[in-house]
Amino acid sequence: MSSSGTPSSESPPASVLAPDAVVTTVSSTSAPAEPTGPPASPSTVIANHKKKDTSKVVVYFRAIGSVPIMKQNIYTITASNKFSTVIQFLRTQINYRPSDPLFLYINSAFSPSPDEIVNNLFKCFNTNGKLIVNYCASPAWG
Repeated sequence: MSSSGTPSSESPPASVLAPDAVVTTVSSTSAPAEPTGPPASPSTVIANHKKKDTSKVVVYFRAIGSVPIMKQNIYTITASNKFSTVIQFLRTQINYRPSDPLFLYINSAFSPSPDEIVNNLFKCFNTNGKLIVNYCASPAWG
């Protein structure tokens, strides 16, 4: 308030607000905003969901320990594949049978579930545009 008792037009600086304060804007009209286009039909939504993602993800394989080293260690894999596809691909490249132990880790940190989508892993854990997959014959990291 100013010295005359009327509220001042100055608002407090942003640093005065609490960090967890929620700032909302209230519009002067009570009507909701109009949608920009007609809503999509359920069949359209389902058809779009069923489309395969044909984009590619760059995967960099790194050997750890006494497993065979690959001659080529950078591949592109379809983003919509599950991580189990990566496991099967790696087994064929290094001539490992399904009964041979093989452990795969993302960024030397964790082992993803075989049903995880490669694109999700890439979006969350890529390093310089590559998904780094470490592989070894015995457990290495948690």
